[in-house]
Amino acid sequence: MLKSVAPDSGTSAPENSILDSTIEEVAAAIADKQAADGHWVYALEADATIPAEYILLNHYVDEVDPKTEGKLANYLREIQGAHGGWPLYHGGDLDMSASVKAYYALKLVGDDIDSPHMVRAREAILENGGAARCNVFTRISLALFEQVPWTACPLIRVEVLLAPRRTPLSVMDKVSYWSRTVMVPLLVLQALKPRASNPSGIGVQELFVIPPEEEKNWLQNPTGHWLGDVMLFADKIARHIVPYMPKFAQRRAIEKAMAYIMERLNGEDGLGGIFPAMANTLMVFDALGYSKSDPTYVTARKAIEKLLVVDGEVAYCQPCLSPVWDTALAAHALLEAGHPGDDPVITRASKWLKDCQILDVKGDWSINRKNVRPGGWAFQYRNDHYPDVDDTAAVVTALDRTGDLDLRESVARGAEWVVGMQGSRGGWGAFDADNEYYWLEHIPFADHGALLDPATSDVSARCVSMLAQLGYDRDHPVMKRGLKYLRKEQEANGSWFGRWGTNYIYGTWSVLCALNAAGEDMSAPHIRKAVTWLRSVQHEDGGWGEDCSSYWSDRETVEIESTASQTAWAVLALMAAGEVDSEEVRRGVNWLLSAPRVGGKWHEELYNAVGFPKVFYLLYHGYSSYFPLWALARYRNLKTSNTQFPAYGM
Repeated sequence: MLKSVAPDSGTSAPENSILDSTIEEVAAAIADKQAADGHWVYALEADATIPAEYILLNHYVDEVDPKTEGKLANYLREIQGAHGGWPLYHGGDLDMSASVKAYYALKLVGDDIDSPHMVRAREAILENGGAARCNVFTRISLALFEQVPWTACPLIRVEVLLAPRRTPLSVMDKVSYWSRTVMVPLLVLQALKPRASNPSGIGVQELFVIPPEEEKNWLQNPTGHWLGDVMLFADKIARHIVPYMPKFAQRRAIEKAMAYIMERLNGEDGLGGIFPAMANTLMVFDALGYSKSDPTYVTARKAIEKLLVVDGEVAYCQPCLSPVWDTALAAHALLEAGHPGDDPVITRASKWLKDCQILDVKGDWSINRKNVRPGGWAFQYRNDHYPDVDDTAAVVTALDRTGDLDLRESVARGAEWVVGMQGSRGGWGAFDADNEYYWLEHIPFADHGALLDPATSDVSARCVSMLAQLGYDRDHPVMKRGLKYLRKEQEANGSWFGRWGTNYIYGTWSVLCALNAAGEDMSAPHIRKAVTWLRSVQHEDGGWGEDCSSYWSDRETVEIESTASQTAWAVLALMAAGEVDSEEVRRGVNWLLSAPRVGGKWHEELYNAVGFPKVFYLLYHGYSSYFPLWALARYRNLKTSNTQFPAYGM
């Protein structure tokens, strides 16, 4: 049952008794959710694409599971949009690729195409151009199921893996970690061109406006730039060369691809720790004739099964698992709420995090940072080749806050790795340094717009916060460059872009906390401009809510109903700017105290994070627990202390 109290006008100060009882109740609920070994993990929900792809995968490898697929189908029917198709986030516009995959998945599990929901979906897909307008990844799936010819897919050969490093053709060294782990097995599939088992022989030809064999306009310029036209022309020329390419080169390239996959298979945590890479790997094993009882195949399959979330008769498949991120942030919230560093809840979390640190694997990040020692943390349980800067900064600051002297070495190694990953422009990317080969965004394969991992304000702010907390002075070269980068990245309206959380509220929270921690003058004009922007987007009810569509330039100001996570970020941001006594903060705190919640979790069904802007969105189910607690506890701490500013940057 949702718990709430009568909404307040927001002008009166929160009652201490309500504030204290809420903090205590939520903190206790979060502590109770801790696993016996010390970690937290909350569900991570994406859009229709991942559960639909799970069903497609089962039918590709002929491992049909009617019971599980039926529960996934229930979920897909539940999240169908009012427009008839499937959106990328709750309440969003129809997305063609998600809609085609969801429709195909439902047809595979046995839904009658003449049933009302299937008719609505089909009509919506056709009205928006049909399945030919899907993105590249979806067209490759359709090609594997023989629904479109392979000419519908851009030409990108597995032989690129043989290209000398530092040459333009060495694409795999230049794309992001997630693109790399998805593309390497995909290149093998494109080379082998296997056929899905598809035991029921089901297709979706009814979703095409023009029959696929007659369609001539498959490939598009993803950016509209003249360089995209050049890439399209190069694709046409290359198709005439392919028949003359030596077969031994393809064989060698496939061998190199498989060596890459096997080295990074990552046990039951899967290649790259992300579903698309895991699914592509399983299809490659099937295409190469691996027995379903082969230990490698079995392990790869188990990694996928661990992503399922089943709730009665409804289930969905997560894109990945987020235990390190959840544990670091939950620990921060509990520390803010008054749990001491030697509290058993915190010490268990600290030990678990310490044991997850990656100290002996030089992952793909070392391509651009050969002389940097490992020392980071990954997002998932294990993903040793792909630690990320954001998680590492969050973990380091959490461990440092405990005051546990036994954690000093872990903190130092983590900070050393983060410093080593700073980019040449002063900012930090998530998984790689200087992964900014922007010419690659123009290749036909890049129509999803998420091929690279450039530096971003939110990740960079987390790093600056970490360094400031560890005592780095503003005049330290690393800090100076990081702060300069953040100032330069401020938007014209005063906000900062949020790459990994929705969106400008998240980015502005991240940066204001970093600037505060670094000792910046919080009365400076650029900081007051950010405060003015935050005030301007506060809702009448006292909360904040920013729509996922704000990533489109013509929809940057679209708002949604107030949400707990975004309200918490805004309150934390304003307090970092010295606004703890402001009416806006009081109203935000009152909104959190009165908003519906169940125990330690505020009600939040709207998506609050981003995989890839405009392409892939996420709902972190933990965000509506630990972020509101963090904001309320910090408010209490600041109101009862002698300082106007937080003691910790994050």
